[in-house]
Amino acid sequence: MRPRITLPTNFPRGVIALFAFGLAPLLALAAEGELADDGEFSALQAEAKKTFRDQVTPFVRTYCLNCHGNRKSKGGVNFEPALKAPGNAAFSQRWKQALANVKAHDMPPEDTEKQPTDAERQTFLNWIGQIKFLSPKDPGPFVIRRLTKAEYGNTLHDLFGVDPAVARGLPDEVFGEGYLNTLSPLQSEQYLGIANEVVDRIVAPADAPPTALQQRLFGEPPAHGADARAAARTVARSLARDAYRRPPTEAELDVLVGVFDLGRDHHLAYPAALGLMLKAVLVSPQFLFITPATEIAPGRTIVPLDDYQLASRLSYLLWATLPDAELAGLADRGTLHEPAILQAQVQRLLLDPRSRALFDGFGAQWLGVGELAGKTFDPVKFPQMTGELRSAMYDEARLFFDSIVRENRSVVGFVDSDYTFLNETLAKIYGLEKTVTGPAMRRVQLTDANRGGILGMPGILATTSFPHRTSAVKRGVWVLEQVLGEHVPPAPPNVPALEKQNNAQVANLTLRQRTELHRTDSVCTNCHKILDPIGFGLENFDAIGRWRDQDDTGGAIDAAGEIPGGKRFSSPQELKVIIAARQEELARNLTVKLLAYALCRQLEGYDEIVVDRLVETIAKDGYRMQSLITAIVTSYPFTQRRIQN
Repeated sequence: MRPRITLPTNFPRGVIALFAFGLAPLLALAAEGELADDGEFSALQAEAKKTFRDQVTPFVRTYCLNCHGNRKSKGGVNFEPALKAPGNAAFSQRWKQALANVKAHDMPPEDTEKQPTDAERQTFLNWIGQIKFLSPKDPGPFVIRRLTKAEYGNTLHDLFGVDPAVARGLPDEVFGEGYLNTLSPLQSEQYLGIANEVVDRIVAPADAPPTALQQRLFGEPPAHGADARAAARTVARSLARDAYRRPPTEAELDVLVGVFDLGRDHHLAYPAALGLMLKAVLVSPQFLFITPATEIAPGRTIVPLDDYQLASRLSYLLWATLPDAELAGLADRGTLHEPAILQAQVQRLLLDPRSRALFDGFGAQWLGVGELAGKTFDPVKFPQMTGELRSAMYDEARLFFDSIVRENRSVVGFVDSDYTFLNETLAKIYGLEKTVTGPAMRRVQLTDANRGGILGMPGILATTSFPHRTSAVKRGVWVLEQVLGEHVPPAPPNVPALEKQNNAQVANLTLRQRTELHRTDSVCTNCHKILDPIGFGLENFDAIGRWRDQDDTGGAIDAAGEIPGGKRFSSPQELKVIIAARQEELARNLTVKLLAYALCRQLEGYDEIVVDRLVETIAKDGYRMQSLITAIVTSYPFTQRRIQN
């Protein structure tokens, strides 16, 4: 066993302490935007302000403030501050939630004496779409973010050839559009422990020949009498350029050489002192966070990303790892930001196998299949839900997502497709076990029009079910929110589950009939009349995605329903056709979600205008997936950042 390069007993607790100076200013980036509007934008802004003043403010004062004002704030919601600054990003989610409640006729409550007319409701709903024009042109808050667990492991692998599983002990991220940018003391210790493990693999014991990786990273030791500090600085420059994903500053090199000096002062041999310096690199914020490379001249509030950070932002978006040699070279030459070059790099990265990371990071979260591994199913009713089947369900979604991206298909193909990817285990769920055999996943042409696309995909149908039965509500919410981008109001508190219904009363009812009985409650009806019919359209699929003609009670499945807008359907196939026809909504929803993921934050303010322009752009190319990704990478908020004055 190799001896560990240990810190001297009087070394500061955790090498991270040496680098804390670099973290605070990096995390302080944020603040003011700038107004850079063209004539068209200014006109739309003026119209939005007038509509708000003349129609929306009276609506809110008449129908909302009695319950949601300064004197009474039911549910902690107060609209009076939002009336004073309607375009403030802090209130954007509040307005969107108000839209969902007013659209569903949940607000004002039905027992309220004053009720808006349909025309008043529609004016309010239309204005919500105009909020974006009240915000100045601005790339939004800039996120200095920490590498995710997967990105951290991949980066260590690509730098040093270590197994990405070295990061397995780190906590998992919480799904969402943003990323944490803090480090707890426990995480700091975990990073230091991993750094110890990595350095132990690289640096050979003092009495042993150097490892090949040690020789590549450190070069030959300086000759006797040569300047060891100068040699160490050269090594530090090389290590930091790769690990920081940009050239280090002289101040950063001074700190690293200071760590080398500390090691030498405590009688560490030259390679061991370099190992200590490498350890310092691996626990520095410059490695753990994606940081800018250039200093900004005073007086600027919005600036383009430097090419190094653009390279990192692109590489971690599509590959979940650091830029490769080609991206790094373009950044060194200062040409990556040129539109033609940037677009070509997007295409190159997407065709590389590492682009699977886009599904693992974004696609699995969007579709919900990331939850499959840990989701509970009734083992008596569904003994088929083994680890093998769950893995196949995840791989089906991944391979399908990759096919849409790599083949540059329209985003509509996510709903309306006639193929999927199966192995024998998953083929049994489809009833195709006689034609698909063996453990390997392969592309399969489908003849059943009820299948194909994400609406009939077992992994998604399973994640939108309960452990023991289907859920029309969960499936309806999933279609509305994840596919069409609708905002669904949360369920009111203390609503009893179906299982709490009077058993004698519902004994002979199908699941659909029990659900419809549930929504006769006036508190539930407005939302459920929108959600349930969509979910009923998928009731032919059981809780793990198998086709059935009868539900668990033995009653015949009734898959008829209607989606908002009045279109009716009677089968999953017809539901798919209706949703696939809503191309612009499908494309906008995916644009919103992917842009938020790429920026590592929720969208707000001017982002809505960016989304409008992105959707207009990709519509000209049939809403193709590579066009969408390229448009996002070359977009204003992806290539610019807001800074402090």
